[in-house]
Amino acid sequence: MPRRGAPSLVLSLALFLSGCAGLVGGKESVPTVEPPRPDQRGPAHLPGQGSLNVQKGRPGYVVGAPHGTTDSATDVIGLELARRTGFGSAVATGFGKLDAEGRRYNVNRPTESLAGAPPNTETQTEGARRVFEAYSRSVTEASQGPLRVYVEVHGNGHQDTAGRVEIATVGLSEEDAWQVKTLLELIRDAYLRGHPETPRLEILVEPVDTLRYSASASKSGGVLGRSEKALHVELPKVARATSRDAYTNMLVDFLAQWADLLTTAARGR
Repeated sequence: MPRRGAPSLVLSLALFLSGCAGLVGGKESVPTVEPPRPDQRGPAHLPGQGSLNVQKGRPGYVVGAPHGTTDSATDVIGLELARRTGFGSAVATGFGKLDAEGRRYNVNRPTESLAGAPPNTETQTEGARRVFEAYSRSVTEASQGPLRVYVEVHGNGHQDTAGRVEIATVGLSEEDAWQVKTLLELIRDAYLRGHPETPRLEILVEPVDTLRYSASASKSGGVLGRSEKALHVELPKVARATSRDAYTNMLVDFLAQWADLLTTAARGR
């Protein structure tokens, strides 16, 4: 699909009203939002498997990291995103390495498989169902009511996606996806002007772009399909390792401003 030449007038106005014009300063302009002291539970352990950590924040807004340790550093990134945006969080750790082949519980859906395996190779098991139900309850607890915005953080090491951030979506129109893509690109470019040493990762957002990781299994039978609006964020290794702080800062700024845009749009209806 050919890319549009510029953001729509509606998006430009929305970005202006939300303060996006103040991004030029780069990292220093990234807001650190200290949420009210959230109720916290965790980590809660599932026997012989792993643990779930829940923190409550803004009702209806949750950051999830279902593969917190198997997708390296996504537990740390997920908790940081929640802390600095005021979102609640649900983070799962230790559900990998079920056997010598490296199978893991998929956590955000009731299956197990090798990491990165195609959905048609996933297997439903009793253990996977128990872990999924526990994680689903954790997301519900963090949400404290209807799940309005759910952001899942993942990581991959595939060579084809090493230079990009992929975002699969639920509940977003093509115009909504353009807004997400444009806002995150603006934030990325503003940050990079002050930090040229940081690698410039491409931003791909569904349905505007074709993704390698479309999260189809979690959309159809997992947590993603429960939310009114959801983002499934796939981060390459560089964004979780040497440039983790940089891309965490960008995502914090993006989520804070996107949430403000959603709130403004809801009030206008």
